[in-house]
Amino acid sequence: MRVAFLGPEGTFSEEALLSSLTDTERGRLDPLPLPTIYDCVTAVEDGRAERALVPIESSVEGSVNATLDALVFETADVRIVGEVVHPVRHCLIARTDLPFADITRVVSHPQASGQCARFLRRRLGGAEVVSAASTADAVRIVAAADEPWAALGTRLAADLYRCTVLEDGVEDQAENETRFVWIARAAGRDAGAGGMKTSIVFWGLSDSPGALVEVLQEFASRGVNLSKIESRPRKQGLGRYIFFADLEGAETDPPIADALAAVGGAVETLRVLGCYPAAQ
Repeated sequence: MRVAFLGPEGTFSEEALLSSLTDTERGRLDPLPLPTIYDCVTAVEDGRAERALVPIESSVEGSVNATLDALVFETADVRIVGEVVHPVRHCLIARTDLPFADITRVVSHPQASGQCARFLRRRLGGAEVVSAASTADAVRIVAAADEPWAALGTRLAADLYRCTVLEDGVEDQAENETRFVWIARAAGRDAGAGGMKTSIVFWGLSDSPGALVEVLQEFASRGVNLSKIESRPRKQGLGRYIFFADLEGAETDPPIADALAAVGGAVETLRVLGCYPAAQ
């Protein structure tokens, strides 16, 4: 199976992908590393990949807006069919063994730098922090540079680019996790033993006080629990928003089906982004 993920090789996305598969599934995997989340989503849309695994939410940094925007603005033909919650352990990586005091530059993706900000400030306060396109790119840059530089990245990337892990687990929050979602063109969903989750997006509420409360009441009055709700700009001027929500249960459950029908009549657009087993 050809699966797109945020590349290059050695990213947390690849680490999450490999950890979520059985040995048999890894043997059948045809990985497709791509430079952006947009590319991953559109690869499924245009058939270059059967599936993609993309990050959608960090326990530290919040939602991954690039994924939300790609699902809404770039495609209408893909669905979320599963999710994976992957623990994120950042490593401080250098080309060779290097004392912290000698490090002049730390390279990483801005989200990784943000998740390790306290460590960088306390242990590497004199080092310049420089952005890279991904954590794997950061390790690749450090591996190629004959400079006292370090990167924040995965142990997978350190092994791949033959670098040295100076310290493991440098993230500020020990419970640092990222939620990834599987996307596919098929409307069906993966099998799972746990509870179901339904992800939706809607926009175009009436311009009246309490309009959002009335929409949310359609779920509350039917006993449907929302595990997440947030807004994003609609990209059509200030004050216009789209709303994402995750519902506990399947879209075919009568309370959820009834609530979605009611909400659909109260907003301009309602889309079900996917119905899938919740991560255990």
